[in-house]
Amino acid sequence: MNSRNSDKTQLPFLAGIKSNGEPVFESLYVEFLIDTPQHFRLIKSPLLARNLAAGDLVRQINPDKAEYELINRSGNVCIRLFGGEELIDLEQALTSKFEKIGGCLDLQTPRALVYTIHVSIGFKTIESMLDETCKDYTEVVWYYGNIYDPEDGITPLEWWLDFDCQD
Repeated sequence: MNSRNSDKTQLPFLAGIKSNGEPVFESLYVEFLIDTPQHFRLIKSPLLARNLAAGDLVRQINPDKAEYELINRSGNVCIRLFGGEELIDLEQALTSKFEKIGGCLDLQTPRALVYTIHVSIGFKTIESMLDETCKDYTEVVWYYGNIYDPEDGITPLEWWLDFDCQD
């Protein structure tokens, strides 16, 4: 497949439903593919939309409801960190560690960080780095964004078995 991009833009993605039934949307940067314009690749991992990471190939199935279909995974893991306070110090400590092992910071807000790293680095490496770095930030929690079933948040999706993963 030709992965040259023809257009980069933002599209709304359904990220969840509020308790009152209203939808929550997240605007994500995508690049449309020249050879299949109805398909696009995510440029960065999302903060709220579930089951996605940077590089994933997606097709929009209902533009009015901002629903999508995942066509092909990139092998990237999306990691989200949330804190009750600003995360400036944690970001400075964590971003350099992620960059040393091939990851990157995709999104930073005052109280949230989103990182992307390829699954081949291994879950043990990712988790030990996060646990070690976050131990001094007791108000911070981190989650995988695309590892567990978005319906129950518990069942591992196991898509990484198709990739060369260290653990």
